[in-house]
Amino acid sequence: MGILNVTPDSFYSGSRHQHEETVVQKAEQMLADGATIIDIGGQSTRPGAEYLPASEEAARVLPAIEAVSKALPQAFISIDTFYAAVAKQAAEAGACIVNDISSGSLDSTMVDTVANLNVPYIIMHMQGTPQTMQQNPIYENVTLEVMDYLMGKAEECRLAGIKDIIIDLGFGFGKTIAHNFTLLKQLKVFEVLKKPILAGLSRKGTIYKTLSTTAEEALNGTTVLNTIALLNGASILRVHDVKEAAEAIKLIEAYQK
Repeated sequence: MGILNVTPDSFYSGSRHQHEETVVQKAEQMLADGATIIDIGGQSTRPGAEYLPASEEAARVLPAIEAVSKALPQAFISIDTFYAAVAKQAAEAGACIVNDISSGSLDSTMVDTVANLNVPYIIMHMQGTPQTMQQNPIYENVTLEVMDYLMGKAEECRLAGIKDIIIDLGFGFGKTIAHNFTLLKQLKVFEVLKKPILAGLSRKGTIYKTLSTTAEEALNGTTVLNTIALLNGASILRVHDVKEAAEAIKLIEAYQK
């Protein structure tokens, strides 16, 4: 899953694209590099980010989704949003997956909306909100608490009629570096939920802070953690750098054979 942000303020400058032509070119390159899914988002969810209203988010993402869908009909497009109204409009514009960092917690109509759209839904664990999540994240047992949350949300989605659910542990969303490494190490236990696991580690603080570097210099570290995630059961890698992630997947598949 290639990350395509139509935002001016995402944490990694290399993922920001604001013009339709650039967006299509980037999506085309991602597909050529091995992406299956293009994840389009119009709202930065980095720690401390302020919420954009749904109308402004829609104004950013809908032209991008329409342009990519028209130019690259073979692409599976996911909409990265926590607004039900944006998810609905995005699906009408060509998106076929909803990726929601809040699992419906920030918009009470989201779960029913996704069920009515009959598309796959990515649910993610987050402690707090982007404004508060990194202030002081505390868990008694991070793996157990994330598991309980995702289990409950998955059941809520199932009862609402959502057929395809993908789980995301929410690396970096209300978690310390130690919490993130614990979850990565114990990723395999989440296979008990019998859902595809999405790992979103790309260029995050866990990598560049551990290495005393920056997001711009975190590609090699991203590949290392993506490799661990694949070995521990991840089915989807959400990444800024598709070529390197696709190579990691190819090598792990050959290794596992």
